[in-house]
Amino acid sequence: MIPPTISRQALSMNLKLHLLFRIVLIALLCLTATVIYELYQTDRQARQQTLRSIDSLSRQLGVQLLYIEAGNGKLQHFPDFGLWKQTGSIPGLCVSFLPTGDASARSLCSGSNVTQQTWPATFETLYRRIFNPGLEITQQIVFNDRHYGSLVMTPSSEMEIAYAWNNIQNLLGLSAITIPAICLLVYFSISRILRPAQIIVAGLTSMEKGDLSLRLPAFDVAEWQQTAAAINRLAASQEQLLAERSKLAVKLVTIQEEERCYLARELHDELGQCLAAISAVAASIAQSATQECPALVPEAQQISRIAAHVMDTVRGLLLRLRPFEIDELGLAVSLKSLVSKWNAHSGGKPRYQLFMDSDCAQLPEPLPVTIFRIVQECLTNAAKHSNAANVTVTLNATADSVLLTIEDDGITAQLPFADSSGIGLLGIRERVTALAGQMNLSIALPHGLIVQILLPIQPGKEG
Repeated sequence: MIPPTISRQALSMNLKLHLLFRIVLIALLCLTATVIYELYQTDRQARQQTLRSIDSLSRQLGVQLLYIEAGNGKLQHFPDFGLWKQTGSIPGLCVSFLPTGDASARSLCSGSNVTQQTWPATFETLYRRIFNPGLEITQQIVFNDRHYGSLVMTPSSEMEIAYAWNNIQNLLGLSAITIPAICLLVYFSISRILRPAQIIVAGLTSMEKGDLSLRLPAFDVAEWQQTAAAINRLAASQEQLLAERSKLAVKLVTIQEEERCYLARELHDELGQCLAAISAVAASIAQSATQECPALVPEAQQISRIAAHVMDTVRGLLLRLRPFEIDELGLAVSLKSLVSKWNAHSGGKPRYQLFMDSDCAQLPEPLPVTIFRIVQECLTNAAKHSNAANVTVTLNATADSVLLTIEDDGITAQLPFADSSGIGLLGIRERVTALAGQMNLSIALPHGLIVQILLPIQPGKEG
């Protein structure tokens, strides 16, 4: 049994969402990597600025010492941070000079510091753990081999965190616009690319229902075009195989009926004539023996009874092989005769009924014989297995098709044999398939079996 097909909308949607999910995931990974890189660059830039600032101030202090050595200044005024504060200071950067000896240290902080925290505490904690902002940098002040002291420069960690958080906010704001825009564009692009998938699934669904004449169109994308071409070749191959199988099945059924007709004719003409002759001879022997040898009369009568029994058996075989009523009186009379014989044989248990709402005399061959054989097999199955009280046969014929329904009220409550390979059902299925028909088994309410068969009437095949 073919499993139910997934709807093409669900298939397309699942694939689109799957691809979109992957794209969003990749975008988020790229965003995460960009954020980490941006934070790294912020910390690196802060360190480089601090290094440039301390190097610049060291050179300025060296120039000041050069002036002092030349007699243009006084050592007690060293160091003078005024020039550095005017030209090269960075906001939030603090500098301290620790002289050698007992002189007091001098400190200066340039610019403004952060007055209000605008970043999350979690961000600050992570940033401090990873990058350690506000790291002090120390440089010794040496001039003409004389050590004057140490220059210590400390950047503002709050300023660095604020700058990093501002960069992350700008990056996240830009990503909040670009990522949805990219996802939207990708979604519509994928929808357009996957549109052939909907057509392919719809075509496969139609082929599953039996429409093997359907062919998929050519697509622009090479992969879809190759897929459609492969499906079309498969459908054409299956259509050819089914056509050949149908022709072979029809031929086999025709040959089978011809063989049955031949056997029936031989039984009727040869065996029937012989049995009639035996009965006549036995009657003659009994008549003659009555006067001349009365002891032979019982044997002659026994021969007559045996011949009559064999004749009845032959008539039953003839009925199963080829009911002559179909050829001589038509399908309707044959079915009525069949149902009457089953009622007479069963004694009313079960009770067999036949309903026909149209004239079946104009049905083309081999429909009449096929319908008769199906009804014959179904009635036999009902008598053997159903334990039913009523069996109903309904035949409806239109200009295009014949609908045959055999229903009983037996013990069947489920269909474990729906796909059974039993001889009876298999034979019926083969006959129905050979005529391009459909067979459906279902459960009657509250229990019982319904066999429904639809056979198309193909014009031009009238007998």
